[in-house]
Amino acid sequence: MTTQDFLQKMRSGAPAEAGSDMHMMMHGLSQRALKITARLNGEYHEPAELREIFSELIGKEIDESFGLFPPFYTDCGLNTVIGKHVFINSGCRFQDWGGIQIGDGTLIGHSVVIATINHGLAPEKRHDNIPSPVIIGKNVWIGSNVTVLPGVTIGENSVVAAGAVVTKDVPANVIAAGVPARIIRKIEKKDKNEDRG
Repeated sequence: MTTQDFLQKMRSGAPAEAGSDMHMMMHGLSQRALKITARLNGEYHEPAELREIFSELIGKEIDESFGLFPPFYTDCGLNTVIGKHVFINSGCRFQDWGGIQIGDGTLIGHSVVIATINHGLAPEKRHDNIPSPVIIGKNVWIGSNVTVLPGVTIGENSVVAAGAVVTKDVPANVIAAGVPARIIRKIEKKDKNEDRG
């Protein structure tokens, strides 16, 4: 099985059963990600060099508008797609086996966790990995210490407040907060709270 075949299977939700070829491939790709993130996080890099290392990590050229404050951690990297003008703050952890898509203009705060893997609930299936993608729309703002769980879509222009745990889809143009996250209000085109002049 090629790496691309494997990644496509994971994006489709095919489980990686414990001890299977897919599971063993996960272990191999994790080692690759550990090596690259150790280099990424181990010393200071100029922005262009940082983008070059991050491009290597995700296996795709990243746009020059991309911004990242390390450290950054991932157990794969190759199933992440990032748009233009995206900023990721320090301490984030992306578990991207099931696929992570981040739309243009998105801001991701400190220590955000994006998970795309669940395990089987039955004890005999507990070590199986069940992938499900996370999709983040354009111009989303995810606050510090947010956890986004597998299978979630966050609609464009929405805000997820700091510390929230996102367990289900968030529609476009809303603010979601809490554990579990719930919609607390809509965002208008020109938010009244920002009109202080």
